[in-house]
Amino acid sequence: MPGPEELRNNGVVKNVGEARETPTGAPQEELATGERSTRNRVARSILDHGPSTVAELAGRLGLTQAAVRRHLDALVADDVVEPREQRVYGTRTRGRPAKVFALTDCGRDAFDQSYDKLAADALRWIAQQEGGQDAVAAFARSRIAAQAGAYRRAVEGVAPEKRAEALARALSADGYAATARSAPVGEQLCQHHCPVAHVAEQFPQLCEAETEFFAELLGTHVQRLATIAHGDGVCTTFIPKISTDASASTDASASTAGRNPA
Repeated sequence: MPGPEELRNNGVVKNVGEARETPTGAPQEELATGERSTRNRVARSILDHGPSTVAELAGRLGLTQAAVRRHLDALVADDVVEPREQRVYGTRTRGRPAKVFALTDCGRDAFDQSYDKLAADALRWIAQQEGGQDAVAAFARSRIAAQAGAYRRAVEGVAPEKRAEALARALSADGYAATARSAPVGEQLCQHHCPVAHVAEQFPQLCEAETEFFAELLGTHVQRLATIAHGDGVCTTFIPKISTDASASTDASASTAGRNPA
């Protein structure tokens, strides 16, 4: 997990403090690693000091204003910072106020937050109250139910053999980077990213509720074969081929016997 001085991988790179420019080191600024590191330093300075002018950033970081403007242009293009008119308190002087640059919501989220710890602490507190782990499971099912509308709409009216693909598209829209691919006697739904993986590692009820929901949504038994939360590279769910033939359905279910759902 990124440390407190690192940016997540959203176009702004990690390892904020690895490279440093000197105030007169323009050639060093042109190095690719230096460019990325300096861009992080610019964003971090805005986080630490609030909306800042080009001159303020240049002074704090020991860079030329031209270099700061170049990095700010890239950060604006990546939706990490945005220009604003500087707020003036008291008597306003003649001329236009200096432009300041502030972090966007996207830029602020790029820095490590404590959301995972907060969520885990909240679920741990729920587990310690009356109801224990059953209360955590109830919360997990409630969370899925609150998100169910978009997924239901995604698969409504879709032929059974296309539902996994439709669900994958809906999951991808929510940040799960999901795909559906053919597998023996069925399909595999693969989620290449899990936004709640760190919390699900401690509370598998989140994965279990999601698996139950997939089965209900797709109208067939499904089996979770792997999860990112358990250290696998991808969350993989097996979806047997939907068939009206009872024997075929039995064979599909038997094919997953012995597997351990995550």
